[in-house]
Amino acid sequence: MRFDFAALSAAERYKLMVATIVPRPIAWVVTRDAAGSLNAAPYSLFNMVSDDPPVLMVSCGPSPVHGGRKDTARNILAQGRFTVCLVPEAAAAAMNITAAEVPPEVDEIALAGLTTVPFGEGVPRIGESPVAFDCALYQAIPIGRHLLVLGRVLAMEIRDDCVQDATRKHVDTARLGLIGRLGGGGGYVRLTDRLEIPRVSAEQALAGAAGATPACPRPPPVR
Repeated sequence: MRFDFAALSAAERYKLMVATIVPRPIAWVVTRDAAGSLNAAPYSLFNMVSDDPPVLMVSCGPSPVHGGRKDTARNILAQGRFTVCLVPEAAAAAMNITAAEVPPEVDEIALAGLTTVPFGEGVPRIGESPVAFDCALYQAIPIGRHLLVLGRVLAMEIRDDCVQDATRKHVDTARLGLIGRLGGGGGYVRLTDRLEIPRVSAEQALAGAAGATPACPRPPPVR
């Protein structure tokens, strides 16, 4: 079925996109205002966009309460620094609390029972997260109602037991226990169903040898 986006509302387009562009990693974005107060909010419109320079992106939509920019976007524009923490399953309930639209003076981190850890000269990171990125504002691009924030990664922290080989930069991704966002009001996914598909060389692909690689498991037939 074809959906003509020009004929749909923003809410309808959102429902179709988030239900199909899955799973999306979740960025816990921690910022600080001019008074030094911390703010934390989860975003699933988030991903890596470049390795040289190392850049992450977070798309900040408007506040559903007042329609203006959320605290996250305002703080990043004003201060130029923010921390991105990935969300593990063990902290999913706390993440859900930080997603609530509470007043600006409420500390979401304390409200959710989370802890903070100093992160160099940047904004503190969330201690319950196994992965954190110290970011400096690289560019901010208005896109309709959203503000696309590009952050240059200055440093990265990975929990020690999730690093397999520091010299070779090998990480035990499964041990991170991260969750991703699906469509719907409360849909999430775990990283527990791994599918390994070895890459083929150009020569193998051109020779039609891709079929010699281990086949992807087929789902059971629908009855």
